[in-house]
Amino acid sequence: MSGIVTVDELTQAICNSPNNRGIQEMAAYDLALHILNFFGYSDRIIDNVLEPEDRDAFYMLEDASILTTEREETTLYDGREWRIHYWLFRREKIADLIKNCKVDDKEESSFGFSLDDEDIWQRSGS
Repeated sequence: MSGIVTVDELTQAICNSPNNRGIQEMAAYDLALHILNFFGYSDRIIDNVLEPEDRDAFYMLEDASILTTEREETTLYDGREWRIHYWLFRREKIADLIKNCKVDDKEESSFGFSLDDEDIWQRSGS
């Protein structure tokens, strides 16, 4: 995946991530738009621009492996170390989530039967 991450791509990745199964597409779109407003055309943003509520959304996407963090350390003039934290898109994970958008029903259920079978609800014996 090259270039910028689009709203539609990020929306689809959010919808398809295992942590966000069942999220409404409109809610995923709103979240994607909110996140992309911070990034603009850049690949990374500095953590200091985020409010606590925004940071919670970033942590949620980090749990879904859509975002990751990195940090830099620099020495200030007075000798103290200063850490700068960044958020970055995981483009390869976003591409995987878009490409592998649907999980087979067989993969979803590890049972060898369907709950729709009438026979499994009947008692036997006695």
